[in-house]
Amino acid sequence: MLFSKPARVPSPDQCLPGREQTMAVSGTHLLLQRSYLPPFPEGMVSVRFGMGCFWGAERKFWQQPDVYVTAVGYAGGSTLNPTYDEVCSGMTGHTEVVLVVFPKEPSVFESLLQLFWESHDPTQGMRQGNDSGTQYRSAIYVDDQEQLDQALASKAQYQGQLKDTGLNKITTEISVNRSFYYAEDYHQQYLIRVPNGYCSLAGTGVCYRGEA
Repeated sequence: MLFSKPARVPSPDQCLPGREQTMAVSGTHLLLQRSYLPPFPEGMVSVRFGMGCFWGAERKFWQQPDVYVTAVGYAGGSTLNPTYDEVCSGMTGHTEVVLVVFPKEPSVFESLLQLFWESHDPTQGMRQGNDSGTQYRSAIYVDDQEQLDQALASKAQYQGQLKDTGLNKITTEISVNRSFYYAEDYHQQYLIRVPNGYCSLAGTGVCYRGEA
């Protein structure tokens, strides 16, 4: 099963069981020098963005001035505390995501949503560019109804911008889902550890608000 690549997210009863033990990580962001483990300071909230391979996606978000801290991990599936190899098997239901912690302000979240939509192709289903598999699907996992409403509105906004491009409809999975499992330490801030490392991010070229 670890070598199969299902074309759809497996149901919970099909997923690997995982383990109770959490992933051991350093907990300190290599650039921001802040803890990426909870609890976070008062007034901070979080979101999990799936945009394909999480290495380049994390860099996009740690570069934003309003972001408190970032980390990479797995979300959206059923396997407890999965390993990278298990996620890559397609038998966990998880996708690779970036945890983004930021101040609880709708304008800040809106700027992060704009970056999310413009930095990858959200119409590709179970892939992103040459990376194929359920772990590369586009996703936004939020904490509450307020975030959900804003994320869904942003999807409608970007779908409107895409309507005349010839691209397929947005396939991004958007839901209230607080589950998040940290990825192995060597994945955290990978492009600081390996500055010339692999980054597959490629947007559609369509602006979120239709600017030239």
